[in-house]
Amino acid sequence: MSTLVFQVVIKQWDKSQRSDADVASRDSVANAYPIQAKPEFLIFDHPCIIDQHSINFATDQSNRLNNRPLKKALLADGIIELERFIISKPANNQSLLLEYRNKDKEIIKVANSSLDKGWIQAKYNWRYRVEKLDEIFWQYEELTLNMALVTKLEEEYFIRTHVGEPHYYEDND
Repeated sequence: MSTLVFQVVIKQWDKSQRSDADVASRDSVANAYPIQAKPEFLIFDHPCIIDQHSINFATDQSNRLNNRPLKKALLADGIIELERFIISKPANNQSLLLEYRNKDKEIIKVANSSLDKGWIQAKYNWRYRVEKLDEIFWQYEELTLNMALVTKLEEEYFIRTHVGEPHYYEDND
């Protein structure tokens, strides 16, 4: 049985880290990692993995890992919401539909694929307001979703295989 893999890579930074050098530093960090998680549940009749990797550039170098809780939901009609991405399987169709919900709640089609020709990578930038120690500041994030349907689960799958065309969105609230 094939396994459905959702790998989420989150890069975080604050407003002071928007220089060209900061952008280059973030861009030098990978958008795909070895799969560490194991299947936890069934989605669309496939074992499913949600594998999260996070780096927070706003913290000191020794403690950059930051796995904030992912926003995820399985809706009654079988639709999956994972952060701002929506994954569904239209009736009588072998394809998975990947959509993106922007800050204005508009739905944008990203891909309609059976995932038999490789995996999909979609990402977006956004910012949100954070209050910490009685101060308010902007937290910036780049969130990358790597999505694959694999017949044999291999830890290095996203590292050793080629992604199709990446999809990129920017939502600055």
